[in-house]
Amino acid sequence: MHIKYMHQLATHTHTIAMDQITHRFVKVNGLKLHVAEIGLESSPVVIFLHGFPEIWYTWRHQMIAVAKAGFRAIAPDFRGYGLSELPAEPEKASFADLISDTASILDSLNISKVFVIGKDFGAIVAYPFALQHPEKVAGIVTIGLPIMPPGAFTTEFVLPEGFYPRRWQEPGRAEADFGRFDVKTVVRNVYILFSQSELQIANENQEIMDLVKPSTPLPSWFSEEDLEAYAALYEKSGFRTALQVPYRTMDMVGSEVQNPKVEVPTMMIMGEADYVLKIPGMGEYIRSGEVKKYVPNQETIYVPHGSHFLPEQFPEKVNELVLDFLNRHKHLVAV
Repeated sequence: MHIKYMHQLATHTHTIAMDQITHRFVKVNGLKLHVAEIGLESSPVVIFLHGFPEIWYTWRHQMIAVAKAGFRAIAPDFRGYGLSELPAEPEKASFADLISDTASILDSLNISKVFVIGKDFGAIVAYPFALQHPEKVAGIVTIGLPIMPPGAFTTEFVLPEGFYPRRWQEPGRAEADFGRFDVKTVVRNVYILFSQSELQIANENQEIMDLVKPSTPLPSWFSEEDLEAYAALYEKSGFRTALQVPYRTMDMVGSEVQNPKVEVPTMMIMGEADYVLKIPGMGEYIRSGEVKKYVPNQETIYVPHGSHFLPEQFPEKVNELVLDFLNRHKHLVAV
């Protein structure tokens, strides 16, 4: 009874905190982009950049935690994701657009310097953003992906045939695959797939959605309520922009800046059971220290049993690591 009461109290407290997250739309680069926000305007700022199949909601636990610790958290939905407007031609969207949007959002909010937290392909936005706008960045934390060298997915890492990024790079293929299901089922299947510790490879006569049996349960840390929140937002945005960026622009990853080197403090958090570490070449690139050619001041932290969804699977651990990083380096942000 006591444990049940404590769980109910924690849920109630979290619900109250979620209600304190405010939402606004910022007009940048011709589009209305959605930004979720919590914390005092006078506080040091942390911008959270999501991946796929995520949106601002991915960061709910971290936003509340950093705001309680005296920071201001902002989490945009990238163009074409969540509540943000779709570009006129989603099939022409690029990482360069997302980097430019991030800078423009900060300018429109009169924010001069931030900590950047990027998850999944949010990391692919975070590092080039820091390289192109070094005056705006005090430090970077990435979760689930490292900095990518130029031409990463053509020279450094090999994506197996039948692995979802290779399949989704083909125009029309994912659209036909996803089109057999409602949006909620697509998001559910992707969360189940991406929470595995092994690469999920489709056979020649299979599509990616076929890799998940309808009877497979959601991960224990991902509720039906969470699924509903994601599904509602992807029903609004669809998957057109999401398939373009990141999947159909992956050959451009790392190409924004030649000979990149990020000098600000950085930290990468990886789940020990994250399938990304099984991508041929990826685990060695991270563990061998080769990654330090590009991020000489990087700490790398592995979370035991952690999947690709650390912010939601182990929110308290991620909060602890992020807050430790922010508190050690907050002197780098002048408020």
